[in-house]
Amino acid sequence: MPENESWLSAGVVSVGAASFFSDSGHEIATALLPSFLISVLHSSAGARGIIEGLSDALVGVMKLVTGPLANDATRRRRLATGGYIGTAVATGALGLATAVWQVVILRALAWMARGLRSSARDALLSSLAPSKAYGRAFGVERAGDNLGAVVGPLAAAGLVRWIRIRPAIWCAAIPGVLAAANITVAAVAAVEAHRLPVPERRRSALHLRKLRQAGLMGPMLPIIFFKCGNTAVTLLILPATQLLHADGRSLVTATSLAIVIYAGHNMAAAAFAGGHWIDRSSPRAAFATGAALYVLAYDGFAFGPRAWPLLLAAFVLAGCGIGLSETSESALVAGAVPDHLRGSAFGVLGGVQAAGDVLSSVTVGLLYDAVSPAVAFAYAAGWMGLSLGASSLLHASRR
Repeated sequence: MPENESWLSAGVVSVGAASFFSDSGHEIATALLPSFLISVLHSSAGARGIIEGLSDALVGVMKLVTGPLANDATRRRRLATGGYIGTAVATGALGLATAVWQVVILRALAWMARGLRSSARDALLSSLAPSKAYGRAFGVERAGDNLGAVVGPLAAAGLVRWIRIRPAIWCAAIPGVLAAANITVAAVAAVEAHRLPVPERRRSALHLRKLRQAGLMGPMLPIIFFKCGNTAVTLLILPATQLLHADGRSLVTATSLAIVIYAGHNMAAAAFAGGHWIDRSSPRAAFATGAALYVLAYDGFAFGPRAWPLLLAAFVLAGCGIGLSETSESALVAGAVPDHLRGSAFGVLGGVQAAGDVLSSVTVGLLYDAVSPAVAFAYAAGWMGLSLGASSLLHASRR
């Protein structure tokens, strides 16, 4: 695509729509999974932690392993479409499970499909946007993802009242199929724009040496620090529910209010994923701001406010932080390496992100239970502070 053409093309919009529909379906299943495990399959609450931990680890492995495959233009299109279809089928099939081990397998398959498609989708999006608009293009994708995280739980709440838990989980496959259709439209748009390179089947290695020569490895340090402090949002919902309940509300009321506050987090993430700031300045400034906002958010959770406006403020700060940081990371990678290395680059980024997510969630969860919530969130804030300090290493070469 020539640099003077509009960045908001049909292909970019289709990628954003794919993320929106896919995350809507994912969040429908995620919102209903705890009740499904406990009330339908009569499992323990601890089973959810095992399932989610295994799923996060598999996402990282798949991103790292399959990322180099997305260097190839033909594979890139197939990986993206196949990954979205696989996610939709495995997620909807969760409603057919009759035992916990079946949920473990299906959830793992869904997350492996997510890892399979991620690097290919990001490399595809990079080929659809001019380099001067990477921030905005990836902002559209992140905004779609976060808006799906708002719509999904709300849809789950309505579906479970209408058709009960199992059929409601089956419905999660419907937006997933729509996501696959949209990513296919984006792939076709990339071909028509003549942006994708001629397939080279030999380009399936990780190419760490070439990525290092392109200057990508140095900027990974602040990203590693950031992900080591970026705990799962479920570990934010838990203290919010407990604090609201301790303030005199019933458990049902506290849970409902916490979910609404969580929706505010996702709305903030969508609003701050636009990428205009990144394109006008650099990924570095937006990333550093995101880390600083997380420090403030985690300090708020460590303080333990019971008033819902203060909790909402902490969630919104975290939402703004993740919206800025995730878009910055993707724009950084897209701008730092040439197209034929982007699959490998996004694979490395995805592996780093997933490993940090697992480490952070496990450590913060253990500190939360064994010591105190204040210590757990102070630990997370410390990593974010390190990320902020190391953000000077971030830079992006415009190609």
